[in-house]
Amino acid sequence: MMQTQMNSVDLKVLMNHIYEYEKGVRRMVLYTFNGKYEEAVVNRLRHEGIDYVAQPVGNGNINLFFGRKSCIDAIRLLVTRPLYQLSPEEDFILGALLGYDINLQCERYCKRKGKLCEKCQNAQ
Repeated sequence: MMQTQMNSVDLKVLMNHIYEYEKGVRRMVLYTFNGKYEEAVVNRLRHEGIDYVAQPVGNGNINLFFGRKSCIDAIRLLVTRPLYQLSPEEDFILGALLGYDINLQCERYCKRKGKLCEKCQNAQ
């Protein structure tokens, strides 16, 4: 299969994520990119010896999780369907794994749980 050359912006974003991972700034990264670059991205991660999981988004893009093996193993168990279908609890765990601000994750969790509760109450 012919490798598609990545444009400079996509390549810079990927390389910055890899740099932050290798320097210990992040334990895991979620990188969303155009699927036509999948071979180039995967080859780069393999070359660097970085564990990853790819998940098609459905619009030609790919969500790629990469980082420490333990984190990627958790992602394999946790992210078994599109991200928008994750439960509030799964969404919270994912955000925590990605190193998102825990206070914002708590607010997001409560907001998502509240919407679920409102739907349950309206159904009665």
